[in-house]
Amino acid sequence: MSSDLSFVSLIIQAGWIVKLVLLALLLASLASWAIIFQKRRVLRHARLASDEFESTFWSGTDLATLHRRSGRQGQGGAGMESIFEAGFREFGRLRGQESMPAEQLLESARRAMRVSQRKEIDRLEQNLVTLATVGSTSPYVGLFGTVWGIMSAFSSLGTATQQVTLATVAPGIAEALVATAMGLFAAIPAVIAYNRYADQVDRLESRYDTFMEEFSNILSRYAAGQEA
Repeated sequence: MSSDLSFVSLIIQAGWIVKLVLLALLLASLASWAIIFQKRRVLRHARLASDEFESTFWSGTDLATLHRRSGRQGQGGAGMESIFEAGFREFGRLRGQESMPAEQLLESARRAMRVSQRKEIDRLEQNLVTLATVGSTSPYVGLFGTVWGIMSAFSSLGTATQQVTLATVAPGIAEALVATAMGLFAAIPAVIAYNRYADQVDRLESRYDTFMEEFSNILSRYAAGQEA
């Protein structure tokens, strides 16, 4: 066995099973980092869009004007704006029906807002499960590579004719431990990012819930005025 314990040499000298494990962990790490950067951008945009829309909504702008402004932007808004659009559109569609009770009118608007909210939360949570999977499985995949490498190292030592010393054991053990290190390298950023982003999604969902309740109160006053 070679006594060269540099990182690159350890990877080159590793068995093909360990190399496959290292390749899988490298791909998992690259995928998780791509998701981390993409999700950071998406969540930041969602927070800024919510801040901007809330500021406009509570500035006293007429709701019909705000709805028309959102519609003129093309595909419509996202996040809090899409919830507003869904609720106001459904409320406006049913408000012209004189036989529609106020309670049913308001419940229909709430249902439309809940559907829009669920779609938005699903969009924000997209790929988070991949981060969770990488974070939870990478250490075990790396451990498998380590165990396999150690087994191979001791198996080769069993057939060796020279005296077994620490110098002969160390390279094989070091090669195997590279897989564990790679597993931790892939898992730690994924776990940190998942916890952080899951918390941010929960906070946004709470903001959406609060907005839905406040907007529902406004619509209930509209509905009560219509009945009067």
